[in-house]
Amino acid sequence: MLRLCVVFICLLYGVKTDPQETCPAFTALSFGNALIGTDLKVKLLLYTRQNPSCAEELHSTASKYLNVTKKITFIVHGYRFTGSAPVWISDLVHLLLSVEDMNVIVVDWNQGATTLIYNYAARKCKRVAEILKKLIDEMLINGASLDSMHMIGVSLGAHISGFVGQMFDGTLGRITGLDPAGPLYRGTAPSERLDPTDAQFVDVIHSDTDGLGYGEALGHIDFYPNGGTDQPGCPLTIFSGYYAYEWKSYLTQQSHPVTTMFFDTADKGPFCMYHYLVDIITWNRDTRRGTLSIVLADEDGRKAESKVNPEAATFQKYKQITLLIGFDQDLENVERISLTFSTGSVIGPKFKLRILQMKFHSLTNPERPQLCRYDLVLTENTQRTFKPIPC
Repeated sequence: MLRLCVVFICLLYGVKTDPQETCPAFTALSFGNALIGTDLKVKLLLYTRQNPSCAEELHSTASKYLNVTKKITFIVHGYRFTGSAPVWISDLVHLLLSVEDMNVIVVDWNQGATTLIYNYAARKCKRVAEILKKLIDEMLINGASLDSMHMIGVSLGAHISGFVGQMFDGTLGRITGLDPAGPLYRGTAPSERLDPTDAQFVDVIHSDTDGLGYGEALGHIDFYPNGGTDQPGCPLTIFSGYYAYEWKSYLTQQSHPVTTMFFDTADKGPFCMYHYLVDIITWNRDTRRGTLSIVLADEDGRKAESKVNPEAATFQKYKQITLLIGFDQDLENVERISLTFSTGSVIGPKFKLRILQMKFHSLTNPERPQLCRYDLVLTENTQRTFKPIPC
């Protein structure tokens, strides 16, 4: 009787009863595979809102879940030194599906990307792109639109996405490059890497420019979180809410408009930073060079600490300087501000910094009134707390 009830419940809720029936999964390899190297084999895993957790492996457009009239997003990973499956793919798939009813196709080329020799993996990128082009061509025949296609490529996957875009003469809707690979691609011609002509819109996030990432702008808009080098609380989710501030806009040699954006992230989710422009006029007769640590507090005792330690600023008599300061929390009503001035010296006399005027302007919420303070003296490495006044 109990067995009969279990079978009935399984049928009622559509639960699979065949223990041999499993979901296609990303290819999981080991460091041993990396030692001997792997030949290229591409697996395409489709996720939709109808099968968000159990992929359908695509061999063609003949599919139970694929709907080419909806947006199609490809996720392309990069070099895999150990052969393990990327831990971030599942989260990214679910985030994409939570935003829009679309087709998400994970491009699994772990067999090919897994090797101790980076060059071997890089050489396979154009072959991966050719395989993807063949699938996209079939999709187009069945009614898909290049305008609604989005490729998200990580590391070598960013350049693979670029190669696919080149094959369609830049008519793909969008390419997002996440930390595009630098080695073997720095200084190469645009045809040999991701570049702005590869899609109608190319956006790039550079997060490891001092390591294996690509430092120069590669898209129509390029973002450099925390300067593009070390990332707090890594790994990050790229779908957190960020505020970015333009540093410069310019034209590339190909005369494509390119905008470079710099933004900061906190070390904990949702990784948002809340920014103030801080204008300071000092009095000191002698030039002072150092950094300011700032803590904001509201009437409930909540505190927001400055998380961006800027380059040491030069404070000169009667000369205004402006600092961009990021905080880890957004306080609507700031009741107290604490400042600590430091020159970085641990021995010798403590220096003082006399501030004639200090003005705080929220960039995150520019409609809020500016906060000011006039005439206060900071002693090095000693916190000074005061109540700001409306400017």
